[in-house]
Amino acid sequence: MKTQRGMHVGVPAGQTQQETISNGTDAASRKQRRAWRDRLNGRASRKTLVGVLATLAGAGLWGFSGTSASMLFDVYHVDTLWLLSVRQIFAGLLFMVLIAFTARDRFVRLWTNPAHIRTQLLFTLFGLFANQLFYLIAIRLTNAGTATVLQCLELIIIMVITCVRQTRGPRKRELAGLILALLGTFLIATGGDISALAISPAGLIAGLLTAVFAAATVMIPASLLPEYGSPVVTGSAMMLSGIITCAFIQPWNNVPALDIAGIEALVVFIVAGSFLSYMLYMQGVKDLGGMRASMIATVEPVSAAVTSAILLGVAFSGADIAGFAAIIIMVFLTV
Repeated sequence: MKTQRGMHVGVPAGQTQQETISNGTDAASRKQRRAWRDRLNGRASRKTLVGVLATLAGAGLWGFSGTSASMLFDVYHVDTLWLLSVRQIFAGLLFMVLIAFTARDRFVRLWTNPAHIRTQLLFTLFGLFANQLFYLIAIRLTNAGTATVLQCLELIIIMVITCVRQTRGPRKRELAGLILALLGTFLIATGGDISALAISPAGLIAGLLTAVFAAATVMIPASLLPEYGSPVVTGSAMMLSGIITCAFIQPWNNVPALDIAGIEALVVFIVAGSFLSYMLYMQGVKDLGGMRASMIATVEPVSAAVTSAILLGVAFSGADIAGFAAIIIMVFLTV
């Protein structure tokens, strides 16, 4: 009996068999191929939507984190390194609880694979830990707005690395999104006043290193995230980073005096601004890729400005509104 030529196509996750897609030119074969393309496009669209929503949520929670940190610094005079160590160790513990209930097998697989252990340690030390450390140093040596603008230079680093890896030039939408993201961040962080960029030589170096390590946070774990998931990869890095910082800083020896409001701000900073924000953002990196996720994550200054206005009574300026518009347009271009 004559058989029709066809091709085997993998099926969605959770199915074990392959589906044979005919290469024929008859109506039934064309209909079958069209249905399969629709299924692929549907999965890709859902993955993109999940990635966009996760990135937006993660970046938005970073905004809450910034507002909580400002309150802890200004009202309770909390030391920045103390806050860094407490943030990481408690967020790491939350990740470990989540992993214990949902991803123990993947956690064990990660830490029994020597090649992946090396990548995970690189991500921990030269990604998450170094990025947070140098960001705080940049804030101390300059100011929060300057440090934020300098960190956004990670977008240029990620774009260059992505284009080199894919042996292509930047696309028009990527360039437009990059310009809008940098412009929006600058306007919100500085109010449009370039003199607000207080940059000493040491502050400039710290800010540039922040951008380098922010790019590393996105690029290094790219091979791990699809296999192990955001909670395992991010949680392992957060826990290890917390252990390292606590060993050097020993936060238990210098506990600040916090009232109920201060404790609430600290809880929000740890749970929303560290645990949830990093887990969601790295999920966005997994689903969208580093370039798109990093550009969408520049909505963080918008969230910080909005929460500051609501919780601290800070008024919006015209530059703030222009920055909001630039970043919102950038999100639509990126998606």
